[in-house]
Amino acid sequence: VQQISGMLTKMFERARLEKPGQVDPRAAEFTLSLLAAMYDRSGTGYIKTKSAAAALIALSGDILLAKYRAFFQLYAVPDGKEAFITRSALRSLLTDLNQIPAIVGESCTLSCVEIATHSCFHGVLNSAIVEEKFLSWLRSEPAVLLWLPTCYRLSATEMVSHQARCR
Repeated sequence: VQQISGMLTKMFERARLEKPGQVDPRAAEFTLSLLAAMYDRSGTGYIKTKSAAAALIALSGDILLAKYRAFFQLYAVPDGKEAFITRSALRSLLTDLNQIPAIVGESCTLSCVEIATHSCFHGVLNSAIVEEKFLSWLRSEPAVLLWLPTCYRLSATEMVSHQARCR
């Protein structure tokens, strides 16, 4: 938790310099509280860095494809020139990401994660998949992660401006 706190402080300090007046001075504190509520419910003082990184990627303002690629890079296992996501890595990613909706009472059961993993690996004979297959599966908007593109679309519409006038 201490290491993540330091990283968040640095990250939000840089963001505050880039966008003066747009970053709450307590952003690092609030974010750490959210991460602790999601990944350290028993108060051990330990949060897996990978879990925290996945949550930060999911909650970032980046486009969906960039988020999906970042998830792959974070959870993939390098194998020579290529990297792959194994079934267990996908289970870990989905379990980590599902802590985000769980914090607001929209939890998913372990069977949801298993069903999603099975659907991602449907028709795959190998024990791991390449980035292209992973991205294709995420673009199909699997039910277990439907909240992610939905939240993205909601946040994207906040920036839409129409030049129409109402009567």
